[in-house]
Amino acid sequence: MNKINAVLVGNPNSGKTTLFNRLTGSKHHVGNWPGVTVDKKEGTVVYKNNEINLVDLPGIYSIFPFSIEERVSREYILENEVDVIVNIVNASNLERNLYLTLQLLELGKPVILALNMMDAVEKKGIEINLRKLEKELSITAIPIIAVKDVGKNELLDSITEISKDRINFKLDYGEHIENLISKYMVKHQDYDERWIAIKTIENDEVIKDIIKHDFDEDYTNQITSKKYDYIDELLEKVIVYKKNNYIGMTDYIDKVTTHKYFGIPIFLMIMAFVFFLTFNFGGIFVEKLDFLFNDIFAPFVDATLLKMEVFPWLRSLIVDGIIGGVGGVLVFVPTIAILFVFITILEDSGYMARAALIMDKWMRKIGLNGKSFIPMIMGFGCNVPAIMSTKALEDENDRLVAILINPFMSCGARLPVYAFLSSIFFKGYEAIVTFSLYLLGVLIAILMAFIFKKTLFKSEESPFIMELPDYNVPDIKSVSIHVWEKVKGYIVNAGTVIFLASVLLWFALNYNFAGPSEFVNSFGAMIGKSIAPIFAPLGFGDWRAALTLISGAVAKEIVVANMHILFGTTINLIFSPLSAYSFMVFVLLYVPCVATIGTIKRETNSWKWMFFSIFYQLIIAWTVSMLIYQIGLLIF
Repeated sequence: MNKINAVLVGNPNSGKTTLFNRLTGSKHHVGNWPGVTVDKKEGTVVYKNNEINLVDLPGIYSIFPFSIEERVSREYILENEVDVIVNIVNASNLERNLYLTLQLLELGKPVILALNMMDAVEKKGIEINLRKLEKELSITAIPIIAVKDVGKNELLDSITEISKDRINFKLDYGEHIENLISKYMVKHQDYDERWIAIKTIENDEVIKDIIKHDFDEDYTNQITSKKYDYIDELLEKVIVYKKNNYIGMTDYIDKVTTHKYFGIPIFLMIMAFVFFLTFNFGGIFVEKLDFLFNDIFAPFVDATLLKMEVFPWLRSLIVDGIIGGVGGVLVFVPTIAILFVFITILEDSGYMARAALIMDKWMRKIGLNGKSFIPMIMGFGCNVPAIMSTKALEDENDRLVAILINPFMSCGARLPVYAFLSSIFFKGYEAIVTFSLYLLGVLIAILMAFIFKKTLFKSEESPFIMELPDYNVPDIKSVSIHVWEKVKGYIVNAGTVIFLASVLLWFALNYNFAGPSEFVNSFGAMIGKSIAPIFAPLGFGDWRAALTLISGAVAKEIVVANMHILFGTTINLIFSPLSAYSFMVFVLLYVPCVATIGTIKRETNSWKWMFFSIFYQLIIAWTVSMLIYQIGLLIF
């Protein structure tokens, strides 16, 4: 079987990862903003006796290494045996997308141009002369609609048939620059000699290892301008605009959603509506699952074990520890699933990119730009990929700020804590309480970003460049895959980490150094009582509340599991509505899970920033919760 190595390269929102998923059947999320695909993803396609290894590289606008994503993409193409580059472009916006195409052609490797979203091209009354485009660029151009599998086989045919010989695309940069290119062309076993010369003239850092020369004059802008001039000339030759009165849905919607004054209120209303639907629909399933676990399954297991004459301690471990802990978390699976359905729909529809745009003005007031808001939005799902997505930020100081504030964004794992406590103390107002917590997290994150940019991470404002995708109806398959992956991760976590934590907590609550013990004299009680006074000013100085927070540093879902084990039906005796809200605020703001802490260490490559993140978040959490509780006492 013939083996072919192909890479998918394209601008963000060009449909690159959608195509990758369709070709390979991989279960990777497709998002409508830069930074979702941060690392390369690989998959295999077997087609007509060919085994095609496909690599999905990060979405980029250029292979000039400004951002981490651009460096990842360029390094992979240059340093690996790549047989063919599949360049996916948004066919309805060729002017923007073809700049990357020209850069790829200059690498000297075989390139296939995949013209995606051809249905949008037709709707807009645009006609592309494919044969003339192929002739001008000396490459194969395949029209596709990735989300509908249109053109998939034709693209695979081209990948298997394309010659592995280097292509000979040459863009004339004018006499002076062409003379310089001729002067600095050198033979190299890995790189095209003309590409080496162009990169030398642009003072590219990578090429300095091959040719040690610095140009005083900045030729980069001249080369860039020439590329765009060529694109303008090319489009005049290959594009025909028909008479068409079509005004896209995107134009109509954007007049409202990106409005100068209404944009942010609309965003807040949409998020509030999401939480309203999440709790109103999710709450129905939660009540039924809670009844199933606590009123049917647990008593049945307990009775069965009693008949089998199982040791009382083992029966207690299984019923109170495992079923009580794991079951207490699993009842919130529907709520989690519904939230992710709505968040994914907003992402895949193209709306979340608008959220970054409307926030750009306000983000600039704290020294960042709208692109920094993207990881914050992603943090609503999970802080781990959100922190990884900060690689899309060009400025290193902006990236560090975005990493340090991201844990304040309330991830999906915290939602069960809010749902559990708000259903007890704020019955009927769960959505409002939860929305207030999410909003508080955003406000604290923005405040800390402002402080950081004025103190530790001063830097010039970086430009905000983002291509807004057209609005579209989310692909049901894509939404289903993403939601299932999130729910599956939650369930797996419940069956592993939370299972283990529930077992350990049961032992900690039933034993001490002398062996089996009373609840109040156990290891857990000793640990909880030693730190409980710290939380007294926050309204929850009970040792059981303190113990749940310690375990919650492993995974936030464990907080709910432990509450079921520790409090049972007595939680109303420990918390008041005010102290319960203070507790939820602390859960929102204190240290994230160990997976997020590990990601902070990996992405900053620094123990210093990891420990700084842990300690400053604890201080913020304690301070804000204390203020809420103490001020609340004065008011109420």
